[in-house]
Formats: sequence, C-alpha cells, structure tokens
Amino acid sequence: MSTIESSEHRRTAEFSVTGMTCASCVARVEKVLRRVPGVDDVAVNLATEKATIHAHGAVSDEQLVAAIVKAGYEAARVVPDAPPAPNDAHDARRVDPELATVIGSAVLSLPLLAPMFGIAISPWLQLTLASVVQFGFGARFYVGGYRAVRAFAGNMDLLVALGTSAAWGLSVYQMLAHGGEAMPMHLFFEASAVVITLVRFGKWLEAHTKRQTTDAIRALNALHPTTARVRDAADPSRERDVPLAEVRIGDVVVVRPGERVPMDSIVREGRTHVDESLITGESLPVAKEPGARTTGGSINREDAIAIETTAIGTETTLARIIRLVESAQAEKAPIQRLVDRVSAVFVPAILGIACVTLAGWLLHGADAETALLNAVSVLVIACPCALGLATPTAIMAGTGGAARQGILIKDAQALERAHAVSIVAFDKTGTLTAGRPSLIAFEAAPRVDRDEALAIAAAVQRMSEHPLAKAVVDAAQAGTSPVRKLNASAAHAVAGRGVEAEVDGKRIAIGSARWLAELDAPVPAALAARADKLGSQGNTVSWLIDTDARAILALLAFGDTLKPTARALGIAENNVFAQTMPDDKARVVAQLRSRGTVAMAGDGINDAPALASADIGIAMASGTDVAIEAAGITLMRADPALVADAIDISRRTYRKIRQNLFWAFVYNLIGIPLAAFGLPDPMFAGAAMAFSSVSVVANALLLRRWRVKQAPPRPGLEIMTD
Repeated sequence: MSTIESSEHRRTAEFSVTGMTCASCVARVEKVLRRVPGVDDVAVNLATEKATIHAHGAVSDEQLVAAIVKAGYEAARVVPDAPPAPNDAHDARRVDPELATVIGSAVLSLPLLAPMFGIAISPWLQLTLASVVQFGFGARFYVGGYRAVRAFAGNMDLLVALGTSAAWGLSVYQMLAHGGEAMPMHLFFEASAVVITLVRFGKWLEAHTKRQTTDAIRALNALHPTTARVRDAADPSRERDVPLAEVRIGDVVVVRPGERVPMDSIVREGRTHVDESLITGESLPVAKEPGARTTGGSINREDAIAIETTAIGTETTLARIIRLVESAQAEKAPIQRLVDRVSAVFVPAILGIACVTLAGWLLHGADAETALLNAVSVLVIACPCALGLATPTAIMAGTGGAARQGILIKDAQALERAHAVSIVAFDKTGTLTAGRPSLIAFEAAPRVDRDEALAIAAAVQRMSEHPLAKAVVDAAQAGTSPVRKLNASAAHAVAGRGVEAEVDGKRIAIGSARWLAELDAPVPAALAARADKLGSQGNTVSWLIDTDARAILALLAFGDTLKPTARALGIAENNVFAQTMPDDKARVVAQLRSRGTVAMAGDGINDAPALASADIGIAMASGTDVAIEAAGITLMRADPALVADAIDISRRTYRKIRQNLFWAFVYNLIGIPLAAFGLPDPMFAGAAMAFSSVSVVANALLLRRWRVKQAPPRPGLEIMTD
C-alpha cells in the first residue's frame, strides 16, 4: 500500500481532483480530507483542480483518494518529480468536446426562443428539444448534484439541477394540464434549456481562460528538448542522439547554433552567446566561454559548444523552477480563508433563500408559476463559481507572469506578505555588488612602514582562499614595484573574526573590529576616524594587528564594484549597518520589523538567518541553495532592481485578488435579492452567473501584461544595507 508518509517525517502529496465546480466543492473536499487521521493541512485549488495535502504518519494514497471519492469527486495521485510533458496539447484537445457540447445545446435551445417573438411552435417539439438539453447536455449537473446530496453537501451543480428541473417540470405540468395543445399562455422550456446552455458556455469559457493563467508553466515545459547529442567517451569524434532520460552527469554534449541546451552544464569547448530570457528574464544573450555555466532550456545563438552535464532530470534549474511555480500556484493565499468560511454555508443558505422566495411570493398572492420562476432565478444566479476562482486565478496569473520575468515566488503566503513591504534590507556583497572585492584603502599606523605592513598582510592572506585575501595579495603584487614577499606559517582561521598566522616570529592577525575590541588594542585617533568614514560608505574595514604586542599595524578597507542597477537605490549613510555577522543581520532585521513590514535580500549562507527572520526573504539565484531555501522569493537574475519589481507584482496581484473578491461578493449581494424580488428571469440569471465567473478570470489575466520596469523603488520604501 502506497503511503505519502513515514512515521517519522512530515511530507506533502498532491492529488488531481476532478468534478469540482465552485467554492463550495473546494470547501467540501478540504473538509473530508482534514478528517483523515494524520492529515495536518489541506489546500484545494479550484483553478488547477489539485489538492495539496500535508500529513504525518502512514497516510496512504488509497485513504485520501477514498475520502475524495466519498465526497463525490474523482481523484488521482500526482506523481512527484514526474518528467514534465513537452507541451500541453492534451488540455487543448480536452476543451474542444466541451465547446461542441455548448454548440449542440445552443442549436437545440434557439428554437425554444421563438414564442418570445410571437412565433408559434408545437409544445411537444418544445418538450422534445428541452428534454434533450435538460437530460442530455445537462446530465453533468444531475451527476454532480447527486454526488453532493449523497455527501450531505451542496454545490453549483445542485443549484443548477434544482433550478432548471423546476422550470422544466413547471412547463411539463402546464402543457399536460392543457392536453398538450397550443396554449395562449407561455411555457418555460426555454428558461431551463437556455440556462443550461449559458452555464455550460460559461464553464467552457472559464476553462478556456483559466488555461491562459498557466501559460508560464506550459512555456517552461516547452523548453525541454527531447534528445541530446552526446559525444562518445571512447571516440570523441563520434556523436549520437540519445533520449534526454539516458544522459548522465559527466557526459559531454554538443549543442549547435539554434539548439536548446538540454540540461544544466559547464562549457568545456567553444564560445558563444546564449539566450536565457525565458528562464532568467534577461532580454540580451549572455556570453559563454569555457568554464561558464549554462542552464538547461536556454538557446545557443552563435557557435557550436561542447558542454559537460552537471545536473539532469528533476535536479536541473528548469525542473526546480517549474516545481516552484507549480507549488506557488497550488497554494492558498491567507485572504482565501474568508472565502472558505463563506463557502461552507453558501449553498445551504441559497437553498433556504430560494424556499423563502417561493413561499413569500405565494403568500403575497402570486401564482405558482411566478413564485417558482423567481425561486429558480435565485438558485441559478447564486452559483458561487466566481468566489472559488477569484483568488487562485489571480495567484496563477501573478506568479506565472513573474516567472516569465525571472521572479520566482515560492508560495501564496510570500506573495501576499510582499505586497505590504515598506522596508527593504540588502546584503551588500554579491547582492548590491559584483562580488569581486578589491583593497581600496591600506593605511599604516603611525611609525609603521606602509610597504612592510602590506608585505606582512599579504603573507598572512596567501594562506587563505577568501576573496578579501585575494584582494590583499593582488594589491601587494600590483604596480611597478611590488612589495617584498614574506612567508607565513601556522595560519588558521578564527570563525567570525578573521585569520591569524606567524610572520617573522610574530603572531599577526587580520580581523574585524570585534576581534580588535576583544584584543583590547588601542586604535590611533586618525585611523579610527578614517575607519568610521570608510565603513559609513559601505566598505568592509579590517585591521592588521600584532597580537603579541596588541598593536595595530594598519587599516584595510575593502570595496566592491556596485552593480549598475544598485546605484539607483539611494541608500542613505545612516541606513548602512557595517561589520554584521549572520546573527547580527537577523537581529537588525528583527529590529526593523518593529517599524514596518521588512523584506531582506541576500545571496549567501550567512544571509539565511536574516532571510528567514524577515517578513519576506528575497534570494538571488546566483547565491547559495541555503539562501534560496530560506527565502520566499527567488530572483533568477542577480539584479537588485528586481526586488522592487517583485514587490510591484505582489502588490498588483494582491490588488487583483481584492478586486475579484469584491466583485464576486457584490455580484451575489446584489443579484440574489434582485432575483428574489423577481427582477431577472432565469435566462438572465444564467447569463449573469456565467459572466461573473468569466469576469474574475479575465480580470486576473490582465496580470499577464505585466513586465519588469527595473525602476528605482517608490518613495516611502525604506532601503537599507548591511
């Protein structure tokens, strides 16, 4: 028996759920799944028709599927890490039969409208046409309604089935009461038939427009080539095309101009430019030479190159991006909780309102036909499709649009939190800078020879591979007269402090201000003032110290080249926090959270605590896996300007969610009373119901037009750096 859990771990499983039609269906599926022992949390998405289940213990697939089936729906386990399909043609084919059904239903319904225009038509013909539509094209509503009743629940199908059946039954009663002959009074067969046609048309249009919200996933899936041209290890002159699944790490693959790079790799031969726009959002091709990394799915634009495979299958960057986007689209935003509470009582409440409408009209002297038609209008107009689609379609469109521009949003919670960000804290090295530091200042202490001090510093730093150490060694060797070369021994790093070694019999350290304070070494006034100024400018200040004598030999200041877009951020000097350790960064972020909603942008392992403690963490994809895992948003380009764009798409998406929920609620708040008072007839109610669903999806699709601006942050967004 397959399980989604071991007894020690908590994991996540995903199931496709078919047969859901509205927000009430979503609430029902979530309710029954939460009753399964071991299930911790459930998120069901109407737009993607998937249920994401978080559970502990030995919960089997069979238990979860059985719970969904018992609720009246069909379910199947989504195989984790299954290779994505190269295209989504199946979904496109699946929509066509539904459209044919809509057309067939419309063709049979049109003649039923003839009496409305004074054209006589046989009641028996009306009955025949309406019955085919009612019980043929409308059969799905009876099936869905039956499942809901069997599960002691309600859904959109039940409302439509009850409403249209009432109109059809009333017409049959009137026809038989008059012997089936032509009658002066009007039958209501067209109401039931047209409502079914309109509802089915609305569902087709809804499905058609929903597909557009998943364009990002389909575009990413389409980047997967099916084969790779592998060079024979025994005979490099031979190449053979093999299925992508047969490629192994370490294989050398040849990529010709115009072809897609099959998987993540390192260039071993050749030079070219690669188009990575669909992965990183970077519009210009990126130069690649031996040693450069290439991402699977990118396009080789110029010359042939030979690449060595570094990641395959589900471990490639492209596969991880697809999983991340799918995960974000499957999650439920916190604002959806309001919809869940309403949906839990929505259908029973509507059935009650319909009964009150029927009784009210009868008590006020209306005939049975009028009372029944008004009750039918209430049932039809109240279908809660728009409520169920308002949030997930906006999230799908927003996260999909962001992914196309190189911004990956991990989950709906991150998307919702990011819209409120008022303070952004940046790690400096690698985030705002290019990550190639240089020694921009080296000032010896009074009565210390500068060249001698620089030679000592270079001797200590030759023992280290740290980028700052390389900067010192490069500075010592630069120019027309490099300083003399000294040798160091017994070197060792002191965690969080610096490095120490023995040079010419003296213990020499290069370290931070914290280490300096711990050694209690006096700082000359001139160097202290200089250190403060360099630090306030965002430079990293270190000290060259004779630890035996507790004496300062020199001040070192390291700077990094700012990325072009970082120059536009406008960080004030009083918003710079220098010499911050990982725990210091997290503490600073915690302090900032008392002043507003904080986003932290970084790329290193030492940024992970701060990324996790911020309201929203933003990681650069060029950084470490630890930073990316700790962040809620990942930027595929190491461009700090994308931080402002990530916040912008979050705000726009959240605005769409609120707009959709507003219109969905207003539609029902206005439509249901109007229907109860007899203003719209069932046909108009059916059209309005279909329009409400399509309108919220169409409104969400406007997010597909969003593009990155890479403009400076808006006024009022406070920017800080460590």
